[in-house]
Amino acid sequence: MSVSIDAESHLTVVQMLAQNLQGTMVEPILVRALPNYHVYLEFSDGPKGEVDLSDLAGKGVFEAWNDYAFFEKVHIGDHREIKWNDEIELCADSLYLKLTGKTPEELFPKLRREQPHA
Repeated sequence: MSVSIDAESHLTVVQMLAQNLQGTMVEPILVRALPNYHVYLEFSDGPKGEVDLSDLAGKGVFEAWNDYAFFEKVHIGDHREIKWNDEIELCADSLYLKLTGKTPEELFPKLRREQPHA
């Protein structure tokens, strides 16, 4: 079975899906570099605070942070990522989990597995 849809309706459906998805995602709204490779973060659902990234500093691509002026260039990317440049970025969700102490299943309820019934 084939269903055709005009361009305007397609755009409306895509926008509705995007809004629905956007509504379920926690958005970083502020990031700021702090001393000792910490960042201050604020998220759209309220949590805010400091995350320690010092365990990454000086390792692999994070050697760039040895220039602390570079570390201070942290910003929110176009796709919610916390980034410094096109090579160094961190997932906002992982930083949210680290900040709040929540589990992935709490942030993404669909990850919960149903227990089989005996």
